[in-house]
Amino acid sequence: MLSYNTRRPKLRLPEYGRNIQQMVDYCQTITDRDERTRCAYTIVEVMKTLLPQTGDADEYMRKLWDHLAIMSDFALDVDYPFEIIAPDHLESRPEPISYRPSYIRHQHYGKGIEKLMDAASAMEAGEEKDALVHLIANQMKKLRLTVNPDTTDDRKVIMELADLSHGNLLLDPDTTHLHDYSIADLPAATKKKRKRKR
Repeated sequence: MLSYNTRRPKLRLPEYGRNIQQMVDYCQTITDRDERTRCAYTIVEVMKTLLPQTGDADEYMRKLWDHLAIMSDFALDVDYPFEIIAPDHLESRPEPISYRPSYIRHQHYGKGIEKLMDAASAMEAGEEKDALVHLIANQMKKLRLTVNPDTTDDRKVIMELADLSHGNLLLDPDTTHLHDYSIADLPAATKKKRKRKR
C-alpha cells in the first residue's frame, strides 16, 4: 500500500526533504556514541549538497548543525563541533519597536519638508536662510505637482509654506517666482517589426 506524505509525520525542516529526516531518525537509534557522531557528520555532508554555502564558512556550518539538531527535536546526543542553538531560542521574538505617532498636515509634502522648515526657522536671517527657504518652496511645488498638477501655482505653495512653518518662513507672492516644473510624458511604446521568414 502506498504511503502518502499527508499521512506521514510533518517534517520539521521541509527544505531538506523526507530522506534527510529519515537519516536523522536513524542516527538517533545508533547506540554507540562515536558511531552516532560519525553518522551525524555524514548527514551534515549530505545536507551541504542540498543547501549551498552562502556567506561565512563557520556561520554556514553552524547553521547546518543547528538544522540537524532541530530535525532531531534536540534529542540527538552527539559531539557537536559548535554550540547549537537552544530550543527556546527558536520561539523568541525581537522586542517590538515603538513608533512615535507623528501627524503630518499635508501628507504629500512628507516629514522631510517639515524637518527642513524647522531647520530653516532656527537659522539666523541672511542669504543662506533665504536660499534654503527658496529651495524648500521649490521642492514643495515639485511635490505638489505630482499630486495635483491642476492647482499648483506659486501663490498657493507660498501660502502653504507660511502655514506649515507657523508664519516663520515668509515669501512675497508678488515678487517671488518659483521654478516651472512640468510632468514629463511617458515615452510611447514602440512596436518591433517582426522579420519575415524567407
